[in-house]
Amino acid sequence: MCGIHVTISPSNPPPLGQDLERRLRNRGPDHLGTVHARLYDAPCPLTLTFTSTVLSLRGDHIAKQPLVDDETGSLLCWNGEAWRIRGEALETSSDTEAVFEWLLDASRRGLVLEALRAIEGPFAFAYFDKPSKCLYYARDRLGRRSLLVKTGDHLTLSSVAESPSDDWIEVEADGCYKVDIGHAQSLHQMTPSRHAWVEDDSLVLGIGLFNTSLPTELSRLCQDSLSVRQLHQHLVKSLETRVLGIPLPPGASNSDARLAVLFSGGLDCTVLARITSEILPPGQSIDLINVAFENPRIASQHRGHSQEELYELCPDRVTGRKSFAELLKTCPGRLWRFVTVNVPYTETRAHRGEIIHLIHPHNTEMDLSIANALYFAARGDGSALVAAGSGPQPYQTTARVLLSGLGADELFGGYGRHGVAFSRNGYAGLMDELKLDVSRLGKRNLGRDDRVMAHWGREVRFPFLDETLVKWAVELPAWEKCDFGSRATGDSNLDPEKRVLRLLAQSLGMPSVAEEKKRAIQFGARTAKMESGKVKGTTSISH
Repeated sequence: MCGIHVTISPSNPPPLGQDLERRLRNRGPDHLGTVHARLYDAPCPLTLTFTSTVLSLRGDHIAKQPLVDDETGSLLCWNGEAWRIRGEALETSSDTEAVFEWLLDASRRGLVLEALRAIEGPFAFAYFDKPSKCLYYARDRLGRRSLLVKTGDHLTLSSVAESPSDDWIEVEADGCYKVDIGHAQSLHQMTPSRHAWVEDDSLVLGIGLFNTSLPTELSRLCQDSLSVRQLHQHLVKSLETRVLGIPLPPGASNSDARLAVLFSGGLDCTVLARITSEILPPGQSIDLINVAFENPRIASQHRGHSQEELYELCPDRVTGRKSFAELLKTCPGRLWRFVTVNVPYTETRAHRGEIIHLIHPHNTEMDLSIANALYFAARGDGSALVAAGSGPQPYQTTARVLLSGLGADELFGGYGRHGVAFSRNGYAGLMDELKLDVSRLGKRNLGRDDRVMAHWGREVRFPFLDETLVKWAVELPAWEKCDFGSRATGDSNLDPEKRVLRLLAQSLGMPSVAEEKKRAIQFGARTAKMESGKVKGTTSISH
């Protein structure tokens, strides 16, 4: 995880403000670097300032950014992970350096866009190709990393906004943007041109062709169904990429966690934790971070309970403890830490301004309530329970990598509205709703979530959003994911929503987890409607 800040201006831009530099350093605590480049031979002489902060998670050394090519003067700020290039796993100590060499070679052949399209993984970047005097920038096709843009007297790219103003917009995750700096007569003529990730606009997110076929004959999904076995295989491969080889955090010992799961105890995150335990070496611990909030509105309805009891009554805390017990049973040899993060209302209020700044340009009450939960969960400061029946001890996670189950609901039909769409218009209606949800993931969730969680110097990874897994899921018939059309007998205790994932949980020895209902994070952690039950999620935030 890294912080990016790039400015193109007619003169030297002002230095980073203290708050912006602090937020960028929070994202990348291992290094901060700045490089200035001056274009004298363009129609409009310009200064380019590239700043990067680095959270080093791959290789045996810190790839100090921005990277500069001494021969050409080209520059790269890279935030994220390149897992594969042209479908081949990137076997290298530093993906940042490998991507830079890949782009420099492509530049010599005039194929920069083609090279960028070949990279798979979660990323945002800014690349100045000095020979062509072109600036390229983008978020990956799923939008898993944050990048904002602001135009005006300067063209500015940043992982986080300098200030919550209306000028900042989120870079769309719909392709790569190119700015021809060398031929513009003025800064205002530097209009970015968009280049789609693929030319075939029928592919969802440029990844796969959504399966719109309708069933002629339905058979009920079961543990032996092909889609259940394939999902397990895809998750194993996705998780192997994301959980193996994580270095020990600076100053940590072998018993300290390298990895933590954002853990509500729900279906998605618990399946990830369970499979991760199969993959990691036996000696590595896994932290399960479970967050609960003091909600004054809820507290007023339970006046006889202590504050600690109110935390324990949070739906996600109840579910989390139950699923933790099931993990202890199925994986007894693993050191699990159940990390309870309890957030008093006073602390929520104290961090409100910071969180509002981080989520900008998102600005609704729903954005804030979701961000509250993710922000404090990513901080990972609470108490740890290492075994059922043991006493909790003060603890702050050392993990620099977080796993999130985001994406499972969109891919496998986990929302209540998916059942509503099916009841109204059968599988045709369901498929329309699924396609809409998948296509807008980057716009609705991921950039915002990246900004609030990376603030603590941790990188969140989304195993369900691996490109190969997403391609398989969107090309899978809807009834192989969520069989709303077959509600008869057998394992009818399992809801049709995400049934393929529920059956996988059953096959992994977690029957209780398989039956868990979908619950939105803001209600499970009780961050929603803290003062008034009448506030709508779409209401703009009042500062």
